[in-house]
Amino acid sequence: MKVWIPHRAGHALLGELPSGITVELLEDPTRLPSSPAGMRFWVPPFLSGRDAGALLAELPDLAVVQLLTAGADAWAGQVPDGVTLCDARGVHDSGTAEWVVGAILSALRGFGPLARAQARREWAYDEVAPTDELAGKRVLIVGAGSIGSALQARLAPFEVTFTLVARTPRPAEGVHGVDELPALLPEADVVVLLVPLTERTRGLVDEKFLAAMPDGALLVNAARGPVARTSALVAELASGRLRAALDVTDPEPLPAEHPLWELPNVLLTPHIGGSVRGLLPRAYRLVGEQLRRFAAGAPLANRVVDGY
Repeated sequence: MKVWIPHRAGHALLGELPSGITVELLEDPTRLPSSPAGMRFWVPPFLSGRDAGALLAELPDLAVVQLLTAGADAWAGQVPDGVTLCDARGVHDSGTAEWVVGAILSALRGFGPLARAQARREWAYDEVAPTDELAGKRVLIVGAGSIGSALQARLAPFEVTFTLVARTPRPAEGVHGVDELPALLPEADVVVLLVPLTERTRGLVDEKFLAAMPDGALLVNAARGPVARTSALVAELASGRLRAALDVTDPEPLPAEHPLWELPNVLLTPHIGGSVRGLLPRAYRLVGEQLRRFAAGAPLANRVVDGY
């Protein structure tokens, strides 16, 4: 069985594999390492999308596409019938949760204005003090999956209270449904978006969503840019009523002339939430486990069905 992976270091991280598996390096989807015949298991490059997906039509024996991302929105609907699509759920829990904690603290404690003052060599105490604080905040996590759980564990020591929201309510676990957001948003100081991008979540954060958030609240998007309607986001943030920390935008990358760059109440990072040094060991540990399952005819983990 032939397997294609995108990182040279990945082979050593897969662990012991059953006999009969040949692992080849495919860093560039336009330069195949060998004939596509017999290639059964493909791991596309991290953060790849429709460009890499164009290769699917050239892989007649493909059985599994194993993504290195937690989100599968760029691949859902592209994979041919009979090919199993799996995401990397669990791999990015710690990295993304850490980014969210850091983004919340940076926004609330005024690190953005202070970094700009540092560049000007100004001691800007009077510009930001007293700052806001995380202690006592009401945090609404929209997306109660594995990353949401990791975030909750990391935020718990900060003396915050939590409300969790998922696609389907889980009353026994205290998880609300998305339909309850209109009633939950006015009670949240910090709203964190961790949902996958699907047709149901595209544009979830619209004018009504933002209007329901209380004055001074912080919106944190660590999901996908199109989960928030950009025009609504710019209008609300330009008014100064809300704050935002965004690791993802729509469009992405954000053009240099985009108004989001200029807003002082916005913290922007270039989709780095999951891009941490521990990514490859965790990712290829999952790939190795999936290969062993596939070779044994066992069910694969993290199968993507209907975009989830």
